[in-house]
Amino acid sequence: NEDDPILWWCPDPRCVLFPAELKISKSMRKFLQQRPFRVTLNQNFSAVIEGCSKTPRHGQRGTWITEEMMDAYVNMHHLSYAHSVEVWDGDRLIAGLYGLALGRVFFGESMFTTVSNGSKYGFITFVHFLQQEGFSLIDCQQDTPHLRSLGATTISRKTFLDRLRENNRMVDEVRAWSGVIG
Repeated sequence: NEDDPILWWCPDPRCVLFPAELKISKSMRKFLQQRPFRVTLNQNFSAVIEGCSKTPRHGQRGTWITEEMMDAYVNMHHLSYAHSVEVWDGDRLIAGLYGLALGRVFFGESMFTTVSNGSKYGFITFVHFLQQEGFSLIDCQQDTPHLRSLGATTISRKTFLDRLRENNRMVDEVRAWSGVIG
């Protein structure tokens, strides 16, 4: 909540997606083949995080993405640790997501969309990109029906922390991703 201090959460169980286990429905496959949108990396990080903070969410009042959090993530973006995925319809930003890339794990923070299937289109495109980049895990944190429909599953906190320890050997790699990925 906006008036609370910044807290660290480590849910048990933890919702994750192994990129190779991504599920795409038949209708979404057809939609992806139409290529209705353009997907980019790190073209407008500030607009994505702002979109995530301002998009109303069912069952939630307000946002956890405070100005202080935005400033912190923008700073991490300038250091090439925080990344954004933008989904465009022409020149209009219609969806996006952001998170941190550390080692071979992407830690998703938030996503938004203003059109049906916008964030799903961007997420699927980004998962394919991460697969090509050799990523082994996407941390989704919260278990939702939407993420489950895309192949996410839950693992225990202990298993999650074990995976992070394995990943720590690769954390120093910094990624200067940029451009069109879909």
